[in-house]
Parts: sequence; C-alpha cells; structure tokens
Amino acid sequence: MNRQGYFQRIVVVAAAAVLVAGCAKEDTGGTSGSGVPLIRSGVLTTCTHLPYAPFQSKDSSGKVVGFDVALIDLVATKLGVTQEIVDTPFEGIKSGSDLNSGKCDVAAAGMTITDERKQVLDFSEPYFDATQALAVLAGSPVKTLEELTGKRLGVQGGTTGEDYIKKQVAEKKLDIEVVSYRDLAALQQALATNQVVAAVNDLPVWNEYIKANPGKVAVAAGFDTGEQYGFAVKKGNTALLKTVDEAIAAARADGTYDKIYATWIGDKPTS
Repeated sequence: MNRQGYFQRIVVVAAAAVLVAGCAKEDTGGTSGSGVPLIRSGVLTTCTHLPYAPFQSKDSSGKVVGFDVALIDLVATKLGVTQEIVDTPFEGIKSGSDLNSGKCDVAAAGMTITDERKQVLDFSEPYFDATQALAVLAGSPVKTLEELTGKRLGVQGGTTGEDYIKKQVAEKKLDIEVVSYRDLAALQQALATNQVVAAVNDLPVWNEYIKANPGKVAVAAGFDTGEQYGFAVKKGNTALLKTVDEAIAAARADGTYDKIYATWIGDKPTS
C-alpha cells in the first residue's frame, strides 16, 4: 500500500471510531422520581473522607457504615434511589470542588458548619452537636493544654479542631508544637505510638477509638466549641437540600434519628 492510501485508511478508521463512540450510551445523570437532579440515574452519590468512625468507616467486610451513612440512606430512600459512597480527601469536600465538579451529589463527612464553608457549600439544617476533646495515652497526667508546654500535640489537618487548637496556642502564647496529620487514622496512630503526647479531635471519634482499643487511650479534657455538623450540597441545589432537610426532620419526628444515634453514638444528651 502506498503512503497516501495508508493515511486514507487511517482517516476512515478514525472516523468510524468517532461514530461508534458517539453511539455509545453514557450515564449523563438523571432525576429521582420526585424530580431532584442527580449526577447518576438511580443513585445518590455521597462524598466522604475515611476513616472517621463512628460517622463513616469500613466494617470487617469493607462496607462503609456509620451515623452519617445511615442518615443519608434515609435521604436516598426518600428519593427512591440507592446511596453510593466516594472516599475522597477532605480538602476537596470542604472547598466545594468535589460537588462543583460533579464527583458527588451530597457531602457527608462529619463536617462542621462554618461561615467560611458556607461561602462555597449549601448546608443542611444541623444534624449533630459536636465538641472537641483532648486525648492522651492511658495513665498520662496531662489534663489541660497548658500542661503540654514544650511537647507535641497532634491534630487532623484541615479540620475545625486544628483551627481551634492553633488559635488557643497563639492566644495563650503556649509553647506547644502543633503537628497536623493527613487523616484521623494517622493522628490516632501518632498518639498510640507516642509520636505526640496528646491529640485533639471530636469527642465521639475518641469515644469510638477508646471502645475499639480499651485501656490504651483516655479523654483528658473536652472543649465546648459550639460546633454543629451539616450535610452539604452544591451551591444552589435547593431541590436536593430540601429533600435532605425533610428526611432528617421526619427521622427526628418518628424516632428513627434517636435509634440511629443510639446505634452509632450512644445515649443522647438530655439537654
């Protein structure tokens, strides 16, 4: 075959490939039975950041379970679809980039509602009241931040716990080395292996860790920061946000929320 004939054949084959690709069926999204737009038909796609037990983590079979997962399952049921979970770095969740890029429909990641995050995300009504806690190895005499002078304190990077501790250290002029870790597992490992003397994260997270590792870690102090968790959607996605709020409100009204809370968190505070 001469060179000209060869290239003509290449062009024909390429054109045929484009035609076939154009005929291929793609899932370009759809809507639920109630008309809520979704990035994939029949699926409510949730972005989260693992592990963050008891809100979301993998069980022994590899299935993602937890408090947040159970609540978003209620939203999926209301929409008549199933929930699928995407594990993604927390930075992409809190910045809004994962929702804006169409990676997911909703974010459920034990995420505190803040004014800064409200600029890039639309939040549901609060579904959980959170507090920060200082965890230490069992037997440690440390009870306050001030007792960590000259020592290393671990936090999870990109979280409100990190923000709170850095502010406290700066305002009180404490000589504490604050070390940020990429995720909860790395932070807990750092405390367990004495890389840091203490660590800060949400109280339910430490309670779950203590339950799974009895006798190793203790909560030394709590910090009532007035934080509340919210689920998030892309800015302007009012239809999905309304459905999330309605599902959680219904669960609170019929007792389902309390049952899920008892399963994953424990006894609800009386006040």
